Amino acid sequence: MTEQRNVLGGPLDLCSTDPLTGYLRDGCCTTGPENPLRHTICAIMTSAFIEFQASVGNDLTTIRPDLRFPGLVPGDRWCVIAAKWFEAYQAGNACPVVLSATNEATLEIVPLSALLEHAVDRPAA
Repeated sequence: MTEQRNVLGGPLDLCSTDPLTGYLRDGCCTTGPENPLRHTICAIMTSAFIEFQASVGNDLTTIRPDLRFPGLVPGDRWCVIAAKWFEAYQAGNACPVVLSATNEATLEIVPLSALLEHAVDRPAA
């Protein structure tokens, strides 16, 4: 596999090891054929985002040992499904994102402008 890049064109940074995130539970928002839903946005959980996700049937709080899913709380960093984040964005419930740890594959689903609005590491103009 070639080195994956972030939405800014640089190397893909680590998203989180506590909790351990990533579709492959490697701490990174890497993607490939094994990750068809694209868990590619490194998001920082907020109560509003978690509650919105629950309202559309995406439970982010229940611990699922079978999926190595710890259940999330506000402040956790997690590789979320790009389409789910964009749905929250369109409803006014997007949470912050870490651009350096958000996979460039996200841009096939979410416009960079939307990510920049919620970036915690927005690049200088």
